Amino acid sequence: MNDPQDPYGPYDPYAAQQQLIGYDAYGRPVYGRVAAQPVQPAPPPYEQQYAQYPQYPQYEQPYPEPQVHDPYPVQQDPPQWIPQQAAAPHQQPAQAPAPAPAQVPEPRREAPAEPPAGITDAPGGRDYRTEQFSFIDQPDEDSEDVIDWLAFTESRTERREEARRRGRNRIVALVVVLALTAVGTLGWLWYTDRLPFLDGPGQEKGAAAAAGAQKRDMIVVHLLDTKRGGSSTALLVDNVTTKQGATVLIPNTLGVPKQDGTGTSLGKAVEEGGLGARESLDTVLGTRIGGTWRLDTPFLERLVELVGGIEVDTDTAVPADEQAKTPAVAQGPKQSLTGAMAVAYATHRGRGEPEARQLERTGKVLYAVLRKIPGDPGAAATTVESMGQILDPGLDARNLGGLLSRIGEHAKVAAYRTEVLTVKPDGGLTDEANRKVVKEVLGGSSGATQPGAAPRVGLKDATGSEKAQVAAKAALLNGGYGFVDGGRADRTEAATRITYQDDAQRDRAVDVAKTLGLPETAVKKAESPVNADVVVVLGKDYKAS
Repeated sequence: MNDPQDPYGPYDPYAAQQQLIGYDAYGRPVYGRVAAQPVQPAPPPYEQQYAQYPQYPQYEQPYPEPQVHDPYPVQQDPPQWIPQQAAAPHQQPAQAPAPAPAQVPEPRREAPAEPPAGITDAPGGRDYRTEQFSFIDQPDEDSEDVIDWLAFTESRTERREEARRRGRNRIVALVVVLALTAVGTLGWLWYTDRLPFLDGPGQEKGAAAAAGAQKRDMIVVHLLDTKRGGSSTALLVDNVTTKQGATVLIPNTLGVPKQDGTGTSLGKAVEEGGLGARESLDTVLGTRIGGTWRLDTPFLERLVELVGGIEVDTDTAVPADEQAKTPAVAQGPKQSLTGAMAVAYATHRGRGEPEARQLERTGKVLYAVLRKIPGDPGAAATTVESMGQILDPGLDARNLGGLLSRIGEHAKVAAYRTEVLTVKPDGGLTDEANRKVVKEVLGGSSGATQPGAAPRVGLKDATGSEKAQVAAKAALLNGGYGFVDGGRADRTEAATRITYQDDAQRDRAVDVAKTLGLPETAVKKAESPVNADVVVVLGKDYKAS
């Protein structure tokens, strides 16, 4: 219902354009214009907001969280007039409001553009314009530089990994090669019986051969000095069973029997032509020598020249001899010797030196020559023939060349030994010589007696009487036995002992006792001090007839 005092009624259209500033005395609203409030500036566009941040083209930034105003603000309803009670008469009228400043229109807001294609679900549930993310698709020079740097870094890393891989492969290959080399070296040392803590096949063969017979091929070499006289004797041995070679040097003082049963020294037997020397050595040593090689010094010189010279560790200097026309030889290891120098060194014996020293030099020269002999038997036979030497009918160039080539192969791999046979002053062998050289190297034993040959009987004098020894020797020779001179014993013995090693020789030992007029009780099985089928140690109880 309209108020008569309010000509505009419940709604004043002018009041809609003003703001409520209070009420009058009657409780009616008073409208007026208020002072204008400062207008907040509109936020800058999105491009300007993000222009202050550095852009990194190599990494795509996640969708930004822009700080924007809501383009669809909530509309406020215009204020409504509320009828109020008129102010009392005693109330003072309200002061006239200050004129309101001109209302500044709100800045025009444009509706947001459609979201770009492909961006339908932005963070926060809001959509963004494509130009806001235009930096992702904008290439620049920095992006290419970064890509090049990444490619370079990647390739450099790959090269480093490849180098490390190649290094590891080289280390693995080196370890494998070293392991194979160590295994091969140990295998070779084991095969050649050079490991002191492990038995090789050679030692196994040696142990097996010790229980059985070993096959040996050997020859005797007589080196005759045609300028100054004298001779040197050696045995060249090829052990076929153990595949080893050896040189056994024999002093000229060794007592050997002659064909008539009397005794002589080896040196005299060789100087007299050497007839029967090989058989005499077989009798003393219990060996089976296959042939005799008489090597005069001119042929040794020729042989050294044919093989191209030799290399020897010389133990002494040899002065030149103008009369014998021999060159000087220097002292020292690995001395290169010509043929003439080899002869001078092999035959040199210094003043006051024992014969064994000169024999050792001969052995060094022979060993060096064998190492230079061709391994092919045919080529070795040709070398022997080229010497122009007339050989023994029982040892032609083919047989001699074949034997030298086989022994030389042992020398080339160091499967070789050189021994000097020790002899007592009376010409007999020492016990060490019998045990170490005759039995181990030469294989001398009672079984080595030649088929059809007379049994070998060794005689060692322990009576201290030369008359008793001569009588016993004559009795044995007259009995048809082969005589082996055992020399003199170190001390005298009261009773005579007759010993044998093989049971098959017992009956023969009993026959020897009867030949010497001794009782059968003197026969015993024991280790023999002389290398013979039966050994007699003559005691004081022996009475010479």
